[in-house]
Amino acid sequence: MISRRRLLKISLAAGGIFASRWSGTVPPSFASTETPRRGKTLVVVFQRGGADGLSMVVPHGDPAYAGLRPGIGIPPPGRPDGSVDLDGFFGLHPSLEPLHLYWKEKRLAAIHAVGSHDPTRSHFDAQDHMETGTPGNKQTSDGWLGRMLRAYDPQTPPGLRSLAIGSTMPRILRGDPSALALPSVTSPRAKALFGSALAFEPLYAGAPSSSGEGDYAFRLFDRLRRFDFSSLPLASNANYPRSPFGQAMREMATVIKANLGLVAGFADSGGWDTHVNQGGSIGQLATRLSDLAAGIAAFSKDLGRKLDDVVLLTMTEFGRTARENGNRGTDHGHGSAFFVLGGSVRGGKVYGKWPGLRPETLYEGRDLAVTSDFRDVVSRILSGHLGLQRLDGVFPQHPPAQEELRHLLN
Repeated sequence: MISRRRLLKISLAAGGIFASRWSGTVPPSFASTETPRRGKTLVVVFQRGGADGLSMVVPHGDPAYAGLRPGIGIPPPGRPDGSVDLDGFFGLHPSLEPLHLYWKEKRLAAIHAVGSHDPTRSHFDAQDHMETGTPGNKQTSDGWLGRMLRAYDPQTPPGLRSLAIGSTMPRILRGDPSALALPSVTSPRAKALFGSALAFEPLYAGAPSSSGEGDYAFRLFDRLRRFDFSSLPLASNANYPRSPFGQAMREMATVIKANLGLVAGFADSGGWDTHVNQGGSIGQLATRLSDLAAGIAAFSKDLGRKLDDVVLLTMTEFGRTARENGNRGTDHGHGSAFFVLGGSVRGGKVYGKWPGLRPETLYEGRDLAVTSDFRDVVSRILSGHLGLQRLDGVFPQHPPAQEELRHLLN
């Protein structure tokens, strides 16, 4: 008789739908006495390809910026196609203007010069490092979100506590055996998939098992199959783009509104590797930023008051070179910019220590330096939003240095 896990993989015909059990090199040293905050959700958006933080959050007040980017630089506020001023020194790319409302409401913050201190410029290695949370260690097989979920509640979860919108399980969620990865949870096709899996349940009713994982999965599938997602209307002012990212954000908002117990959600946004014809205020990058902003803004409007219980974090594996290249683009760099949005965020501020863009301050003479470790940003969110205080099992051998970020969340 095959195992329940093997059965579920066969019946769902999607080997990446469920995350594997913990099999990494990081010890699961979690405090069993912690009481996490219930009803809170963290949504992570990963900008794959290395997003240009110097165009997303424009340092128009740095005197070196314009000279580094004569062809693709974003004009300062007040100029045609200029950036949207934030604080007199930084501005948003004009395509990110839909997010400025949340900045003014102090629910949106930015962290600049953020990333990993690992020197790699490989997309694959840098993405793996940022998802595992162990930069420089390629032996870690589970992700920091997966480890966080084991710390958050080591018992069998009562609902859909972790979800990746996509066809494969991202590394960041590996390690949480209850994690689910699907292009959709709410569509008729998804409901048919859940029904197909449930057809196997009688074969294993009462069979001895070393864990309740299979029983949990069947209960979850039955709940998702029965749930009437059409009873959760789309907010009238939530205009999701029809792009894959826009539809992923719509799916995520619907799941959150359904009160299914979601603690961690994950979605990808691709197309950020802009070596050629990156563009400035208009062009290739501007189009990607417009999609990102529209998807996040629609998600926030769709949630309404539920946004008070959600924090959304954008991440990217690294930034781009400070100086534009000969193809009017940028190459693989180092530091970039993240956004944090939500009800508990102390927004209206750019966090992090700005290193400057003078030649002597650039990393290896070419890139924005990293002054905020991405693990410190995540640690502040996990403690301030989800209520986790013991983070040594989530980010081993990295004591959080949160002085620059201690006011990021209420």
